[in-house]
Amino acid sequence: MSLLRPLLLDIVPTIQQTAALALGRLANYNDDLAEAVVKGDILPQLVYSLAEQNRFYKKAAAFVLRAVAKHSPQLAQSVVDCGALDALVICLEEFDPGVKESAAWALGYIARHNSELAQAVVDAGAVPLLVLCIQEPELSLKRIAASALSDICKHSPELAQTVVDAGAIAHLAQMILNPDAKLKRQVFSALSQIAKHSVDLAEMVVEAEIFPAVLTGLKDHDEYVKKNVATLIREIAKHTPELSQLIVNAGGVAAMVDYVGDTKGNVRLPGIMMLGYVAAHSENLAMAVIVSKGVVQLAIALSEEPEDHIQAASAWALGQIGRHTPEHSKAVAVANVLPKLLQCYLRADASEDLQTKAKKALKNILQKCVHLPALEPLLHDAPPNILKHVVGQFSKVLPHDSKARRLFVTSSGLKKIQEIKAEPGTALAEYINTINNCYPEEIVKYYSPGYSDALLERVEQYQPQ
Repeated sequence: MSLLRPLLLDIVPTIQQTAALALGRLANYNDDLAEAVVKGDILPQLVYSLAEQNRFYKKAAAFVLRAVAKHSPQLAQSVVDCGALDALVICLEEFDPGVKESAAWALGYIARHNSELAQAVVDAGAVPLLVLCIQEPELSLKRIAASALSDICKHSPELAQTVVDAGAIAHLAQMILNPDAKLKRQVFSALSQIAKHSVDLAEMVVEAEIFPAVLTGLKDHDEYVKKNVATLIREIAKHTPELSQLIVNAGGVAAMVDYVGDTKGNVRLPGIMMLGYVAAHSENLAMAVIVSKGVVQLAIALSEEPEDHIQAASAWALGQIGRHTPEHSKAVAVANVLPKLLQCYLRADASEDLQTKAKKALKNILQKCVHLPALEPLLHDAPPNILKHVVGQFSKVLPHDSKARRLFVTSSGLKKIQEIKAEPGTALAEYINTINNCYPEEIVKYYSPGYSDALLERVEQYQPQ
């Protein structure tokens, strides 16, 4: 580095550029080398040259600044401290698209670390110029500018608002059907980073009339495009029932159910979450997810995804669908979800998050479920803290349903109830009493543990007349 630094001041322009490029590649390699560039006092020289030199040198200098800034907030702060922001923003006004691109890239890498650095980029006046850059004809410049806007938006509602105020949404929305996949990745990323913060910002994104056009992105060939579209729809759906309803009306839920069926792993995750958010808002919206066959796809995801965090999201989403009314919980129970949730909850190697979400989903669904055939298997497998909810549901239904009472005996449910050891005075004991009171005393006795021994004893002691 000590040998490269004097070459930045060489009288031959190509030597200057090549030296800068070499420094950039070193700094790009790891943070120790980037640290050395900062310590070698090379940055002020580069910033000075950004204002003075030709376009080739500007690109190389911006590359070094980006390579240093990318590694950590501290290194990005060093780049800011040596006055780079103003020089980079001036480069955004250059005629040459390559210089604009290099500058936008460096600004994005500075802004991505935290809200203070992003605010510094905003204060330097970068946002309106980045919005102009996304309107330029060059694809690579559009991509980098959209990416930089996304990196600014992601930190806080205030920063996102700054980008919105500069008119970014309309220009981003115009590009959602662009054939270039890399550009679409950045466009959808930027729109979701805006929409995630608040209802107002999400509404502004929706008002740019992105539906139903945006749904075609769920079938894109590019994995990242698909994932970013699903994330955008999730970020809009989570805010209010009205926004979710708007997505339903555009055919968004049916499209997302297909998406969950067609994808795997982390690409699937935003789709699963979106269905959960929609269902959480209201009975009608949850019913829209059921009607679109959402439960079936979520049940498949729950059983076939190997990762705990994706199973946890599926469990959570199913709980949001099943928690509204008996009809909702039946739709979930019929898909054979309850034993799967129980399995996730009882699995010894499951993450804490998965156990919590599976348990909560089970309780939410059970408290509404009066579809007894789906509850039967749980009588035999559930641990005490879940069992009480299962028995509680039986105690609600059996007193009013003679057919169910008969079935409960023939399916050995009543026998199982007698085997449960409940502490007197607990809710579980009360539920068991309620169930036992639905049957004649001799039937209850017949199924109680030890009754057959007592009968045999009576046979032995019986004296024929």
